[in-house]
Amino acid sequence: MSAYWRIVLASRPAGAPTLDNFRVETGRMPVPTSGQLLVRTLYLSIDPYMRGRMSAAPSYAQPVAVGQTMEGEAIAEVVQSRDPDFHEGDLVRSKVGWCTHAIVDTRHVSRIQPDAIPITAYLSVLGMPGFTAYVGLKVIGQPKPGETLVVSAAAGPVGSLVGQLARLAGARAVGIAGGAMKCRYLMTTLGFDSAVDRHAEDFARVLQELCPDGIDIYFENAGGATWPAVLPLLNRYARVPVCGLIALYNGVSQAGRDWLPDTMLTVLRRSLLIRGFINTEFVSEHYSEFLREIEPMVATGRIRYREHMVDGLDAAPSAFIGMLEGRNFGKVIVKLVQ
Repeated sequence: MSAYWRIVLASRPAGAPTLDNFRVETGRMPVPTSGQLLVRTLYLSIDPYMRGRMSAAPSYAQPVAVGQTMEGEAIAEVVQSRDPDFHEGDLVRSKVGWCTHAIVDTRHVSRIQPDAIPITAYLSVLGMPGFTAYVGLKVIGQPKPGETLVVSAAAGPVGSLVGQLARLAGARAVGIAGGAMKCRYLMTTLGFDSAVDRHAEDFARVLQELCPDGIDIYFENAGGATWPAVLPLLNRYARVPVCGLIALYNGVSQAGRDWLPDTMLTVLRRSLLIRGFINTEFVSEHYSEFLREIEPMVATGRIRYREHMVDGLDAAPSAFIGMLEGRNFGKVIVKLVQ
């Protein structure tokens, strides 16, 4: 094969992304040099953080330049190696972007060994989303037996593991999700104690009823309308790991009351801990222990997870837009291999 395909950022979105913000391009197959690999993408991860990379606004990472390949992590197969430690056919995980083939530096890849666990798990429950859930809960949330944890976007790849880990720590897990089907999944498949549909007209009242003793940990993945319902229920010394704010990523103004004064007064009066975090802050200290703890539980089925698989690189933009709108059910992965 002499050519490869990629999806580039065609323009920066104003508000919610559209298909016009992406463009499919083809190019001559690249050739690796010393210490590099030519890889073929098998599975591509689609994640909320990518919306931030489409914007030029200041953030914790550099934006994708217009005309540049969209950023993304993938499971890939080595096609050609210029490193003696890697061979054709090896499976690796790396940030290759939205493309069929890429050159990657071996310093920035991790080897994947096929075993009883499907390799796609290393993009979901054993990948960045799973580690994000693990470290946010372990370092910031610190659940204790008998406490109540509430997590937003609970049916997603981060929230679903947060709730399961909270239960394993002896805490009650209450999930906020979009729709009755996702709420049933949280309770019947993942073992959450309770779940509430964020679309329900009486959402705030139901959440209050499900948390009669208040909330000790609120794991924030969503932002938007969930916060006003959660804030009054936070107990003294409650912890709030802020992992994501997907409702705010498109830069759309939030109508209604300004909750900042109430938030700051509650932080003061109840001695709340609210901490934003990026999972990469904790990789060197905690990633190995994360795999040691979580891999065996995934292998035995003690930890459950769900993937939302779509076929073909050209489906990536639609899958990404649908994820931002909450149309996915589980971790969004694009399958490039047949």
